[in-house]
Amino acid sequence: MLGRRGRRIVLATGVAGAVAIMPSIPAAAAVPAAAIPATASVLTAGSVSARADAVQASQQWVLDMLDVQAAWKLTEGAGVTVAVIDSGVYPNVSDLKGSVVPGHDFTGLNTPSSSSHWGEHGTWMASIIAGHGHDGGVDGITGIAPKAKILSIRVIPDRDDPGYKAYDSEAEQRIQQSLADGILAAVRGGARVISMSIGYSAPSGAVRAALQYAAQQGAVLIASSGNSGHDLQRSDENLAPVSFPAEYPGVLSVGALDSSGKAAGFSSSNLSVKVAAPGVKVPAQGRDGMYWTVDGTSPACALVAGVAALIVSKYPRLSPALVLQALTTTARNGRPHAYNVRTGFGTVDAAAALLAAGQLMTVRPAGSQVASSARFGGGPAAVPAPPVPPRGVGALVLFTMLGLISLVLAGGAVLVLRAARSPRGGRPGSHAAGYRSPDGYGSGHQEGRVRAPGYPPGAGYAVPGTERGAPDDRG
Repeated sequence: MLGRRGRRIVLATGVAGAVAIMPSIPAAAAVPAAAIPATASVLTAGSVSARADAVQASQQWVLDMLDVQAAWKLTEGAGVTVAVIDSGVYPNVSDLKGSVVPGHDFTGLNTPSSSSHWGEHGTWMASIIAGHGHDGGVDGITGIAPKAKILSIRVIPDRDDPGYKAYDSEAEQRIQQSLADGILAAVRGGARVISMSIGYSAPSGAVRAALQYAAQQGAVLIASSGNSGHDLQRSDENLAPVSFPAEYPGVLSVGALDSSGKAAGFSSSNLSVKVAAPGVKVPAQGRDGMYWTVDGTSPACALVAGVAALIVSKYPRLSPALVLQALTTTARNGRPHAYNVRTGFGTVDAAAALLAAGQLMTVRPAGSQVASSARFGGGPAAVPAPPVPPRGVGALVLFTMLGLISLVLAGGAVLVLRAARSPRGGRPGSHAAGYRSPDGYGSGHQEGRVRAPGYPPGAGYAVPGTERGAPDDRG
């Protein structure tokens, strides 16, 4: 798996890494392997003298563990495009010739595809998914979906890429945006399966949104769970650190197994793991034309992506969610529906998953066993009639007239009350009317004061019965 932790890109293909096992052309010649510079002992290289068709024998255990040959009786992946979002896929190797569609390069680097360090990891993964061998298919790598097409999307460089140092200095947001852009390009390119043998230690909103969009457009999303199973310093309650994009919702996270079916020591153990596949000494063809065995959750992811391509090829109208359901519910884990943080629901079974997918295609929502009359207190038939029958036009006119009459009566009552409050024709504001100021209280102001005849102005005559003691009741 190609991974990014903080500001470092690590080629996390596995503990033992990738080992060249035999050259491809000429088939029987002993040709030294092209050595790939090791990174922290992750990659080593070597060679042996053997015929190229011995590669097929070396990968037989992988096909047997996944029960692929039984699945090939139904489909070999024709009509499906698998996007390999990785370090690039070199299209001119013998076992992928004619199957690779060149895609975008989002790394921002100027490394040409002709460079021997361009697309090393991605080419391995593509051959595992869709290798078709050569010389009529009798030699070389046979991938899980040999008739599928590969869409190459480059979002990350290999560790020994000439532009790696410049890439590693990029901001994290820029790095993750490359992945998001790659996912969107895969959808535009018609990919129905997206294989991501890459890992980031932090989440990204842009990547999550791109994945959601891809799923909505019908793409099945597969990612490697990570190679931190041996990383005790970063473990949390015996669980390895999670890896993105494997941790995102809707993504099938894949763990790695050895040839005995046990979880590989490097395979991450966390709750994101859903299924497992071989990930130790998995044969693959490199961009140099050599054959390699590859360790890590990267090849495990690629193998499951190939199985997903078989399902989509046979049942193209099946939704991504149901494809993942077929893969997880048929996985073998020793006990039905058992779960393990190292291997998820178990080892993927291609033939069983195809059978389950066919059954899911025929499933229709079951009718309710409860009669409709029993719902909501008896259904519509049990709803009682309204307590008041609906009123017709005649009733509406009647009540309108009654309302108008009520308004007229209310207005007359108001006039009567106003007349009753003004005896002897007294005018508002006079003492006889008992009128008080508009402020509603008379303290400090007595409007009922009048001056008796013969008294000079300002004599302060107070009329008996009015308020007493107010400040201005004297002259």
